[in-house]
Amino acid sequence: MRTSRLEAFSDGVLAIIITIMVLELKVPESHDLSGLLHDSGNGLLTYLLSFVWIGIYWVNHHHMFHLVRQVGGGVLWANLALLFTLSLLPFTTAWMDESVFARTPVVVYGLNLIAAALAYLVLQRLIIRQQGPESPLRHAVGGDLKGKISPFFYLAGILTALLVDQAAIAVAFFAACALLWFIPDRRIDRVVRELETVD
Repeated sequence: MRTSRLEAFSDGVLAIIITIMVLELKVPESHDLSGLLHDSGNGLLTYLLSFVWIGIYWVNHHHMFHLVRQVGGGVLWANLALLFTLSLLPFTTAWMDESVFARTPVVVYGLNLIAAALAYLVLQRLIIRQQGPESPLRHAVGGDLKGKISPFFYLAGILTALLVDQAAIAVAFFAACALLWFIPDRRIDRVVRELETVD
């Protein structure tokens, strides 16, 4: 099967996830800046963090599928698993906001991020296995330093919330990991350009 249907479906699901998250935002009761900060401040911060994470997955998913021409059943199911973990973000984001960053919701949010990262890794590995020893995706990913560092940020955030009960520091770890991925990654772009010059 060609990748266009998978990509269109994934784009639609991610758009719905973002829409659900923005609909969860509370409108301030007053009409001044202090009301916005008091009534909606936490919601805006959690929404921004989750929006950035969805954006990161969308960009990386889009780039990854530039190197994929055909997909099999395993890749389709792995993609659905990724979308499932990302579809939980509106719930974990809202819970973290409504609890005002209580310990358990922050831990669950971190577990949600780990689940999405693992699902993405499985999807990536299945594509590489499907492509065989000359996989352009394997060539593009290389040592995947970001992928190896990210779990430490997630675990540091979860453990900080769980053991030290410092939600702000935990969320800072999640945000720092997002910043790491927010920096543009040129590896896949480089391989796509190389393949285009060969064709």
